[in-house]
Amino acid sequence: MLDLSYWQQRAARQGFIDKALIGGRQVAAASGMSFDSINPATNQLLAQVTACGEAEVDLAVRSARQAFEQGPWARMAPGERKKVLLRLAELILQHREELALLDSLNMGKPVMDAFNIDVPGAAHVFAWYGESLDKLYDQVAPTAQNVLATITRVPLGVVAAVVPWNFPLDMAAWKLAPALASGNSVVLKPAEQSPFSALRLGELALEAGVPEGVLNVLPGLGECAGKALGLHPDVDCLVFTGSTQVGKYFMQYAAQSNLKQVWLECGGKSPSLIFDDCQDLDLAAEKAAFAIFFNQGEVCSANSRLLVQRSIHDEFVERLIDKARQWQPGDPLDPSSRAGALVDAGQTAGVMGFIEGAQAQGAKLVCGGERLSINGSSNFVQPTLFTGVSAEMRLAREEVFGPVLAISAFDDEDQAVSLANDSIYGLAASLWSDDLNRAHRVARRLNAGTVSVNTVDALDVTVPFGGGKQSGFGRDLSLHSFDKYTQLKTTWFQLR
Repeated sequence: MLDLSYWQQRAARQGFIDKALIGGRQVAAASGMSFDSINPATNQLLAQVTACGEAEVDLAVRSARQAFEQGPWARMAPGERKKVLLRLAELILQHREELALLDSLNMGKPVMDAFNIDVPGAAHVFAWYGESLDKLYDQVAPTAQNVLATITRVPLGVVAAVVPWNFPLDMAAWKLAPALASGNSVVLKPAEQSPFSALRLGELALEAGVPEGVLNVLPGLGECAGKALGLHPDVDCLVFTGSTQVGKYFMQYAAQSNLKQVWLECGGKSPSLIFDDCQDLDLAAEKAAFAIFFNQGEVCSANSRLLVQRSIHDEFVERLIDKARQWQPGDPLDPSSRAGALVDAGQTAGVMGFIEGAQAQGAKLVCGGERLSINGSSNFVQPTLFTGVSAEMRLAREEVFGPVLAISAFDDEDQAVSLANDSIYGLAASLWSDDLNRAHRVARRLNAGTVSVNTVDALDVTVPFGGGKQSGFGRDLSLHSFDKYTQLKTTWFQLR
C-alpha cells in the first residue's frame, strides 16, 4: 500500500546518482566542484552532486558529436529506434515509484502527483514519439518530367536540452523523446534543484539500448554548465524551458557563438476569463483553483490571473475560497497532501514578496497568504487569493510561480479580452462560457498558444504546447515538435 509510511521507508533507503553521465559512464567534475541537493520539504541534504563546468560540457558535446557522426543511432532504421524508445517507456513505468520519489524529494511536489501524472506521462511521451517514427513520410516536389526533387527531414546533430525543476522528468521527456526519435545526440542539463530523475533516466536509456554518447546528462549550475552549452560552437540546437530572462541569455549566447538554433518555452501570466453565461460556476471555481494551486503554482502555464464578470464576481469568489482551502500544503510523501513544498527557500521568499507587495499596493487578501512550517521546513505557502487587483499592479504583470491568484472584475467582453491580452506573455488562456458564439469569438481574440474553453490548461501529447510574445517560440509535443530537431533537405536529381 502506497501510504505515508511506505514512502518514508522508501525515501530512507533511496540512493542518488551524484555524477554526470557522459559517453555512457559516470564522470565527476574535473574541478572537484559540487553543489548541495536539498529536500525543500525537510531542508535535509540529499547528496552533493558534481557541478559540471566548461570541461565537462566540452567532453559531453564531443561524446555526442562522435556518437552522431560515427555511431549507429542516427543511421538506424526508424523501426529500430522505435523499439528502443518503446523499451525506454517500459523501463520508466517499471521504475515508476523510484522516479516519482526522486522528483518529490528533489523539488517538493506531492509524490502521488509524480506517481500518477508525471512518470506515466513521461513514459507515454517516449512511447508516442517511438510509435510515430515509422509513420512519418517525406515529400516529392512537383517538378518537370526530367527532375526528381525530394524533401526529407534530417537530424540536426548535437542538441542541448536545458530543462526546469518544476516537472523534472516530464520536461526532460518532452525534449528528449522527439530529439532522440529524430536521430540526434543530446546533452541534457537538468536544473540544479532537480538532477536526480534526469540522471536515472540516462541510465535507463542505456539499459533500453540507446548507444553510449547519444544521451549525456550534465548536472550543474545554470551560469556555468548552462552558459557553456549556450556558447559551445559544436552544439547545433539548444532547447530550453524556464524563465524568460534566461531564455534571453540563450539567444545572446547563440549570437555570440555559432548561431545555433534556439527554441524557447518561457514564462507566462495566463488569464482565465469567467463570463456570466457560464452555467456551472462550481466546476469553473474548482478548475480555477486547480489551475493555480496544482504543483504549488509552479507551472509556466498556470492560470495566475482570474478575470470574472462583475455581475457574478462576489458569488464566484466565495465559491473559489471554498475550493482554495482544499489545497492546503502538507508533507509531500503523504498521499493525502494535494500540495507540497516550494522548491527552495529563495523561491519561497520570492512568493512571499509578491504577497506582501500586493497588499502594499492595495489588493485585498481574501484567502491564505501565510508561510507555513512543516517537518522543520518553512518552504510551504498557503493557497492565496487576492481580489481588486488592477492591471498595473506587479501581481497582475509578473510571473509569481507560486500558489497566488490575482482576481479582477470586468464589465463586458471587450474589456475582458483587453485585460487578458495586456501582458508581455502569450502562453495559455482559459475561458468559461456556455454561449457557443462567445466561446469561438473570444478564443480567436485571445493571444495565447493554447486557449482552453470550459476547462483549464488543456494538454495532450497529440497537440502542440508553447506560446508567443515573451513566452517564447517553437512547440513542444505533437508531430510539430519534430520541426525543432530536424531540418529540411532538398535533393535534386536531374534525369537524362
